[in-house]
Amino acid sequence: MDGNLYTLSAPAADAFTAYCGGNAGGSNETCVSLAAIPGAEASFVIRDSKPEGAGAALLTAWPDKPRVYEREAGELDRVINPESIDHYLETGCVPADEIAVVSNGAALHPDRHRTAGRTDPVKLRNLYEDGHTIRLGNLQRVVPFLADVSRGIQRETGYSNYLHAFVTPPGRQGLLHHWDQQMAVIVQIAGTKRWRLWSPMFPSPMRAYQESFRVWDPGFIPRWEAAGPDLEVDLRPGQSLLLPRGWVHHPHTLDARARSIHLTFAIRERTPLWVAEKLVDRAIEKDAFRRVILPGDITEQGLSAHVRDVRQALIEHLADLDVNDLARSLYRTALSEKEYTT
Repeated sequence: MDGNLYTLSAPAADAFTAYCGGNAGGSNETCVSLAAIPGAEASFVIRDSKPEGAGAALLTAWPDKPRVYEREAGELDRVINPESIDHYLETGCVPADEIAVVSNGAALHPDRHRTAGRTDPVKLRNLYEDGHTIRLGNLQRVVPFLADVSRGIQRETGYSNYLHAFVTPPGRQGLLHHWDQQMAVIVQIAGTKRWRLWSPMFPSPMRAYQESFRVWDPGFIPRWEAAGPDLEVDLRPGQSLLLPRGWVHHPHTLDARARSIHLTFAIRERTPLWVAEKLVDRAIEKDAFRRVILPGDITEQGLSAHVRDVRQALIEHLADLDVNDLARSLYRTALSEKEYTT
């Protein structure tokens, strides 16, 4: 063994043994299941045999390091599988604006997969056969079941979210090294994808702040490759990878004979900045914040005076806010706001 458990095969589904305590079948029964990891000495996978167990822990301890979860087959696997993904590709039902075609980090012009502005399934198939990854974007807007899943995530966490499907040909690669601005949950549907991961270059990137392409240095990749990844995960069907924002990732299809299909759930985390923005949003209700700043005041000296005045007005505005009323409003917003970006 090379010391990296994540490169080893996952135990077969029938290799797990359940151990339970509490009242059998009752609401307070607690179960875990255990299986030896093939190829590793005295190493085991442990999981909660109740499907809600793994996710519940995330509500109170948000991770800052990648995690791999074994998941039970369920409704998601019945609705989203290689056959259904192929059906979306072959029918052209996913809007053209939500499709991206990528190979080795380079995205093709959208017209390459469109005819008369609409998705062209024949063009998509040809591009895939030429080795390009096909990304079907925002499937929560297209597939009713995934819309329900997305709403369920938001109801449970207060985080809006969206999801993409990625179809990568055997032995090929779509995206190269980069990091994202939100938590990602990668659900492997078919094939095996290797994820080479490096610790964040910048803490808690969000929106335009420390976004990959905005702070990119051509020297990043040679340094990462020379050092080697901090973690390497071979993600297989039945597994999910939780990838915190900022972690550099470099995924590719491992098998030269089998394609990879995975879903990425992008989780738009709430931050203190979200609260601050909502606090300031309420300022529009006061006349003083809606008055015109005269053109003659748009000078360095004139704006300095306005900055001082507005700062003082904000302090007074925030001091007068009803904290409990705003908290109730924030809670309703967290459960309903769809397009907030971390």
